[in-house]
Amino acid sequence: MRLLIALGGNAMTGPDGEAGPEDQRLAIATAMETVADLVVAGHGIVLTHGNGPQVGNLLLKNELAADIVPPVPLDWCGAQTQATVGMLALNALDRALAARGSSTRSATLVSRTLVDRDDPAFKHPTKPIGRYLPDDEAQLMIEHGQHWVDRGVRGWRRVVASPEPRACLDVAAATTLLDDGWVVVCSGGGGIPTVYDAAHGYHGVEAVIDKDLTAALLAEQLAADRLVIATDVDAAVIGWETPEAKALGKVTAGELRKHAADGHFASGSMGPKVEAACRFVERTDRQAAITSLGRIAEAVHGKAGTVVVPDER
Repeated sequence: MRLLIALGGNAMTGPDGEAGPEDQRLAIATAMETVADLVVAGHGIVLTHGNGPQVGNLLLKNELAADIVPPVPLDWCGAQTQATVGMLALNALDRALAARGSSTRSATLVSRTLVDRDDPAFKHPTKPIGRYLPDDEAQLMIEHGQHWVDRGVRGWRRVVASPEPRACLDVAAATTLLDDGWVVVCSGGGGIPTVYDAAHGYHGVEAVIDKDLTAALLAEQLAADRLVIATDVDAAVIGWETPEAKALGKVTAGELRKHAADGHFASGSMGPKVEAACRFVERTDRQAAITSLGRIAEAVHGKAGTVVVPDER
């Protein structure tokens, strides 16, 4: 099968959430062992990934050096982290495949995601990123054109737009590589947020695109047979942290949407994953799964995780 695997959570950082170079290298190497098993089993693989901790590190550098060097814009941060995570994934995957006697090659695409320049999110940015800053440091970043809000005793926090992904612009290159037998890493961090206008063509913008929603769109554009969203839990859970907590197994997109409407999935964690899975299933009539990294292979065959299937018609 052709699989789109969205890696997040423990796949990109250490067990304690640390994102130092060695933490990332080891975590990604662990993730690629699972991916290599799927490649050897005969599946065509496209990987996408989160980049929150990595971009957070770049934002911190921006803030510390803001009075010396102009801050790097968010689209640049996205491109840098796509390349960094992609390089680590390629090296680790090459080693894991070689250990299994496979000569399959892999490639990373620094890839853009089209958003609507008139998306309402640009008028009302709400996505918090980075750390809290005291007033004087926040004012310096505001002078550089960034949007910060006062959060009271905790300090100031930067907020940016989180527009809807409309198209993965570099899907043709991914398709060519995939059709030729390559493992492809692309659209990391939701893709580099990009707009188009007649005067300037394509150009990056200051925004953060939800990585899971982009994963669903990419899977649709690539005609993937399965979308697998790998996170740090085995399945989506209703009644989380209550005595009635229940892990969801096989569920229709409609049933899952009802659970979401009932408030079972947090907007900053499981919520986007549920929405992404539902979108892919509803638009393609194929299956999606939400599970932990170690159970991806089982989830592909409907034997683990929350497996989302089309509604009966």
